[in-house]
Amino acid sequence: MRILAGTMGVILLSIPVHAQTVKTPVACEALSSLKLANTTIALATSVPAGTLRLSAGGPVAADLVLNDLPAFCRVSATLKPSPDSDINIEVWMPTSGWNGKFQAVGNGGWAGTIAYATPIPRSLATALRRGYATAGTDTGHTGNSGSFALGHPEKLIDFGHRAVHGMTVAAKAIIAAYYGGGPRLSYWNGCSNGGRQGLMEAQRYPADYDGILAGAPGNYWTRMVTSSLWIAHASLKDRTNYLPPEKYPALHKAVLDACDARDGVSDGVLENPRSCRFDPRVLQCSAGDAATCLTASQIDTAHKIYGPVTNPRTGATLFPGLQPGSEMGWARLAGGPDPDSAPVDHFKYIVFKNPDWDYRTLNFDTDVTLADQIDGGTINAIDPDIGPFVSRGGKLLMYHGWNDPLIPPENTISYYTSVVDRLGVERISSSVRLFMLPGVNHCGGGDGPSDFDGIAALDRWVEQKTPPQQIPASHLTDGKIGRTRPLCPYPQVARYRGTGSTDQAANFVCSAN
Repeated sequence: MRILAGTMGVILLSIPVHAQTVKTPVACEALSSLKLANTTIALATSVPAGTLRLSAGGPVAADLVLNDLPAFCRVSATLKPSPDSDINIEVWMPTSGWNGKFQAVGNGGWAGTIAYATPIPRSLATALRRGYATAGTDTGHTGNSGSFALGHPEKLIDFGHRAVHGMTVAAKAIIAAYYGGGPRLSYWNGCSNGGRQGLMEAQRYPADYDGILAGAPGNYWTRMVTSSLWIAHASLKDRTNYLPPEKYPALHKAVLDACDARDGVSDGVLENPRSCRFDPRVLQCSAGDAATCLTASQIDTAHKIYGPVTNPRTGATLFPGLQPGSEMGWARLAGGPDPDSAPVDHFKYIVFKNPDWDYRTLNFDTDVTLADQIDGGTINAIDPDIGPFVSRGGKLLMYHGWNDPLIPPENTISYYTSVVDRLGVERISSSVRLFMLPGVNHCGGGDGPSDFDGIAALDRWVEQKTPPQQIPASHLTDGKIGRTRPLCPYPQVARYRGTGSTDQAANFVCSAN
């Protein structure tokens, strides 16, 4: 058990937290007296080991019961960097057994809640169990909708980048006060919007984190929401083009029949979907309609989903399409009857400022240009110059599932390539890695090896200064490991050695594509 000091006096922290040195640890409850710039601490309480119950409301989207937690100090605070800001954050710190490190966790979608616990390991609960002091934020609004931005430009800035940075600075100050010293190392762990948040941190606030784990980043936000509505236009705008979910299995099977064996192993997973030359016309109905075939209009729809988003006037590519193998996840964007609300919200509340805007009216020329101009880098995190982050020793580990049905994986490849082009291969070779995950859906799941420890790989990289040459991963069936594979740094792929079980990672080697 940590030895606690007595009552803590008022501590003013208005300069960057990394410049602070707090030598005397304090009791958890005494943190309620901590004074931080633009910050109000609402709760500072010791939580015993075991179960924590959280009731819905504010940054808690629904009632939660978190089990098997170690004893910790829980701090809730509100940040107000602008008069219209209302950013909720939580900081959880192990009472004993702290590993000396800080791990912040990101959000998905429009955020609006704190990631207390999720089905995948990017949550306060998971980080705490692993000995990290951890923090999360709702990014300044409640609810997973973009409606908060209408008439609130400061809240949009909070969502875009200011809330995460403010949370990071405040969390480090709270950690330093509680333990008597700040974290030795700081990590970011996020996927989807959380991946975007991680890239934004590297670009705007390079001193915040020593290592950033950014999965399936929606970093080109304005083009990502455009891509989602491109798919909605293809399948939902005209019902004669509707491609129903009951046809996805036949389409997916046809893809595997055409391309699965190209990587040397028939396992239901495409190691590199870009090598798959699949034409959905092989499924064209010969007579009538059935779940096992596609009509001519449905074939056109599939082509549009696989193909890039293009400007109808210039023909220029605006965003990549989804990859072969992703078909089983198309329902959210293409299954209807209405389009996914997240991309619609961006155009309703940010671009056109009209809650009655109809997605069918989207112009993929002028409206997309307008969306880019309005954003101006508030949400988009596409700057390839992460030189300051790299120069101070920061490590960026990106990953993306090839079967992602929400954010086209080639977007992440494009960003990685832009960083290589900007900084040079030699400079980033020890600082930036991208891992493409065969058969993996959005942030996890799917038929591929989606279970891997990205934080452990990042931590070893930061501590030992050796870039990961591969990351062990597994596919779970009913909670049990059924297959293991190495994840390889892009552009390498995992190749079967030719002998031994194809379900064992030891029988694969990372090699040039």
